[in-house]
Amino acid sequence: MASYTVNPDAVARARELIEARQYVLDSDWGDAQPAAAAQNAYLESHSWEDYARWHLGLTDGAADETKARYAFVYGDFRRVHRTALIACVYRASEWRHKDVELAAHDLLQLLDAKSG
Repeated sequence: MASYTVNPDAVARARELIEARQYVLDSDWGDAQPAAAAQNAYLESHSWEDYARWHLGLTDGAADETKARYAFVYGDFRRVHRTALIACVYRASEWRHKDVELAAHDLLQLLDAKSG
């Protein structure tokens, strides 16, 4: 099983977006989650650094600037999705990636407090 470390740049970016009220409170994450084509389109006009900031986890041992390096996407490349944070908490918890789980949980709590 892969192991992950928390991506501090992604956590900071998610916090910025939440503070700026750039979020979606109710979405079907299965439909809203960026598919491979959307990821490729994003990478055509953005840097790998920008792409990385949308992922709460960094895959240990995976090469930088590969999609395999980045895990636990929390938004649609424009806004944070509450359902994405819930999915991150759930998936990280399921596979016992505690640091990622707690980072996603903290962001979810921030979003809920901000959105009232």
